[in-house]
Amino acid sequence: MAIRRIGQILVDLGFITDDQLEMLLEEQSQNPGQKLGKIAEDMGLINEDQLVQALAEQFGLQTVDLEGFVPPDEARTAITDAMAQLYRIIPLQLRDNVLTIASCDPQNLSVQDELRRFLGYEIRMLVASENQIIKSIDKFFNAEVESIEKIIAELQSDAELIEASKKLSGDGPINLSDVSELVDSAPVRKLLNMVLLLAIKDHASDIHFEPFEEEFRIRIKADGVLFEMVPPPRHLAFAITTRIKVMANLDIAERRLPQDGRIELTVGGHNVDLRVSVLPTMFGESVVCRVLDRSVVSLDLNNVGMDAETMAAFRKVIAKPNGIILVTGPTGSGKTTTLYSALSELNHIEDKLITTEDPVEYDIDGIVQIPIDHDIGVTFASALRAILRQDPDKILVGEIRDIETAEIAVQASLTGHTVFSTLHTNDAPSTVTRMKDMGVPTFLITATVEAILAQRLVRRICPACKEEVEPTDEQLYELSLSRETLGDRKFFRGSGCNNCNNTGYKGRIGMFELMVMDDELREMIMNEASADELRQAAKKKGMRLLRDAGEAFIYEGKSTAEEVIRETILES
Repeated sequence: MAIRRIGQILVDLGFITDDQLEMLLEEQSQNPGQKLGKIAEDMGLINEDQLVQALAEQFGLQTVDLEGFVPPDEARTAITDAMAQLYRIIPLQLRDNVLTIASCDPQNLSVQDELRRFLGYEIRMLVASENQIIKSIDKFFNAEVESIEKIIAELQSDAELIEASKKLSGDGPINLSDVSELVDSAPVRKLLNMVLLLAIKDHASDIHFEPFEEEFRIRIKADGVLFEMVPPPRHLAFAITTRIKVMANLDIAERRLPQDGRIELTVGGHNVDLRVSVLPTMFGESVVCRVLDRSVVSLDLNNVGMDAETMAAFRKVIAKPNGIILVTGPTGSGKTTTLYSALSELNHIEDKLITTEDPVEYDIDGIVQIPIDHDIGVTFASALRAILRQDPDKILVGEIRDIETAEIAVQASLTGHTVFSTLHTNDAPSTVTRMKDMGVPTFLITATVEAILAQRLVRRICPACKEEVEPTDEQLYELSLSRETLGDRKFFRGSGCNNCNNTGYKGRIGMFELMVMDDELREMIMNEASADELRQAAKKKGMRLLRDAGEAFIYEGKSTAEEVIRETILES
């Protein structure tokens, strides 16, 4: 059955006139991200109670008044604080495996499916006002740190769970019905849900579940650094890893071979992909989940952190009709995000863009994306060969790993295509040496490579606890500075607060080094110039070194000396 539009419902209920609806639709066309009901409320045409009534009418739901309502204990403990905050829901009742919830956003149809999958209950939804939902969350669901410790304390004292876990975690054959009962148990589901939701909320990039002889660790990587969570009981290792395998549709009976899978979640109204890797170890299966949250990564060149001069030069290069543009740096330095951002900017209807990636991390409308699968022979080289028969204008090759891929990329650029790719090198000039080592002839490097962008990510100082700090002699030595040359420039750090989990850092920012090829650099490469000679020549032409970009961040109060020293090598 087709869902009626909210505007027509407001007219049918007599809350607004047809003329007012026309005005609202005109206003919404100017603000496409806003919901029509919210616009009507903001303009004073309807009140909050009328909006709730219209939303309930639209989806055939009942309304509920939360004024003075206190969630009963069984419903209150059915969800975690993180769930209430992310989904903006209040549990009303839990009876006969049906959890009744209040929501201010019934348009988000995925919430019920997601909660059903997370919790194992049937979900019944009622509609409440946004203000009442927010007040109830603040009152009853605002202690998430305490709750994860409480869940673990409950698990440690659950005798039945301990017995079931010990029985199943041996090396022999397992009874699948016993396993299903264990992994579907409320405490195991609740702990794993809490870990996943907290990790997503903290914008983590990876979640590590690691079994050891005496303990089971859960660590979360945020801003490039691992943090350990409160460790759950050792006997739960099998239950938690198996629960993840069930969610990722992996073979739970296979415990001797590595496995890869994927979990798709909708959290807080946006899609999150978890790439799951399971690896057998001496003491059980180690699981790492890579969190790919599209809402965290803004695929916009303006947001990657380049200074204005580097950005202008990079935009000029990526607009060229052919040639190779390389982005280099270690794993986790943001290369993929920079390339995606460049492709998003070049994604015009008149150009055909094709990518081949291992794996495809973010789905972008208008770009043909091909996943690499080595098991069936779909390698970068074979995919790139096939791509050239698809009439592309711009091509992204996830990584140049061997001479075969490099040669095809070179041929593609020589035949009028723009090729983007990545390499693992320390800086821009050493990329030329790396390509020579791979076996690419020097004359082909000079004929095809248009620019090389090296990048690193450093943690950003938390703005809530930023303070000025006196640099140490060791830091000045590492940065080739003295007290005299430092002058009145300041150093900063984060003292640590609740906003940054007492780390002093919040988020990351990119440092960039762009080497644009010109006739002089190409001639130097043909004459077998070293990476150091290329670096000095490019620096004279205005190339800003990674270390220089890092020092600017220190003085601007964006990052700390420790971060810049850790991520850059001194070239002078």
